Amino acid sequence: MSTIAKTKNNHIQSTRSEFWYTFTITAILILFGILTAVPLISELALSLSSKAASDMNAVTLWPIGFTFDSWTHMLSQSTLWRSFLISVASMVLGVAAALIINMLMAYPLAKDDFPLRKALMLYLIFTMIFKAPTVPYYLLVTGLGLRNNFLVLILPHILNAYNLIVMRSFFRAFPRDVEEAAEIDGCGKFGTLFRIVMPSSKPVLMTVGLYYGVTLWNQHQNPLMFITDPKLFPLQLRIQQIVSTGAEIEAVTKVANVNYTANTLSAVVVLFAVLPVLVVYPFIQKHFTKGAMVGSVKG
Repeated sequence: MSTIAKTKNNHIQSTRSEFWYTFTITAILILFGILTAVPLISELALSLSSKAASDMNAVTLWPIGFTFDSWTHMLSQSTLWRSFLISVASMVLGVAAALIINMLMAYPLAKDDFPLRKALMLYLIFTMIFKAPTVPYYLLVTGLGLRNNFLVLILPHILNAYNLIVMRSFFRAFPRDVEEAAEIDGCGKFGTLFRIVMPSSKPVLMTVGLYYGVTLWNQHQNPLMFITDPKLFPLQLRIQQIVSTGAEIEAVTKVANVNYTANTLSAVVVLFAVLPVLVVYPFIQKHFTKGAMVGSVKG
């Protein structure tokens, strides 16, 4: 009888321990979620507030003098939309190119019978530890004719050692029996990769694609170094120009009959850059989580 009571007591203690563990982790995540959301909510409230409220710094987390005038003005700017489309094009083309190149490299690196596997892996690890110096990197990219070239927004970002290792780890965990069955049916290496392995690799493709997509969307250093033509400015560089100089929007807000300020317009362009990522992420979150876990624990 005492053994049963002891077992029951241990079970109750274990249940309580799990409850408090779950409660603590959930509370911490909610707290971090709120802290992360507060700046975005504040910017959104400012972008929807009136000129008078902005001038008095009265806006916190709720719009005052609700108006869409700031959004209407900024979204009517053709230069902002040009930069937006340039960023979208570079991201879409860059992610597509990056996934193809990463698959073609990661798949043979995942095979023990590939003769250059160890040497190439050492090289990849070396590039993760030692980054290219800025001046030689600038001279190389300029020497390749990529200055003021749309391709400079894509080519330097399509191969990342960490992303390649994540994809390689996923391929190493792929069932060998399935590949052998495909080879028996007459599939070559490329056929096995593109017909068998790739359709089953959606989680890691989504994960790596998201990594590359965020990098390409948020890139700022490369455009700042290599692009001086305003017609080729990506969105982040355009936003930096608008927010840092402010001359253009300051001139606009001095007109007496407008209902926005430089601050409300700056809030609009900041949100304009963030919203696409926030909209896309929920649709790939499930695949992203699974691919990140599999690619990180199996090597």
